[in-house]
Amino acid sequence: SQAGTASASVYYTSKDNQQVSVGRVVFTDTPYGLLIQPELEKLPSGLHGFHLHEHPNCGDMGNHAGGHFDPQQTKKHLGPYGLGHLGDLPALYVDTNGKANLVTLAPRLHVHDLKGLTLMIHADGDNYSDNPPLGGGGSRIACGVISSP
Repeated sequence: SQAGTASASVYYTSKDNQQVSVGRVVFTDTPYGLLIQPELEKLPSGLHGFHLHEHPNCGDMGNHAGGHFDPQQTKKHLGPYGLGHLGDLPALYVDTNGKANLVTLAPRLHVHDLKGLTLMIHADGDNYSDNPPLGGGGSRIACGVISSP
C-alpha cells in the first residue's frame, strides 16, 4: 500500500442499503495539506456541502455516520480554512453533466486523520458558517466509508 493515500467509494444514501455507486474520491498527503481528488458522476449539478463525518457507517440515509468530524470539540462550522470542525472540506463542485472532478485542498488535514471516518456529500451548498446550521448543506445524498488502499 502506498503511504500517504486513502480513498472512499461513494454511493447514494438509501433507506434499504442499495449500493448505487457515484464513483470514488482519492486523498493524498502533500506539503500543503490533504489533496482531495473526486472522480464522481451522476450527481446533481452545483455546489454541495462536502464533509468528513465521525462514524464509518453510511446506513439510514447516511445518518449512522454521525456528526461532522470535530476532534477538538469546537462545535463550530467554519469551513476548511477556519478553526472549527476538522471535517469541513472545500465544497464539492458538480458540473452540468453531473460529474465532479475538481481537485481541492484541505490544509489542516492529513491522510492519517481519515481513519475510521466517512465522506459525506450534502444536497445543498455550504457557506462555511453556523448560519444556517452546518453551512446549509441539508440532506445527506451520498456517502462513502474511507479506507486505506
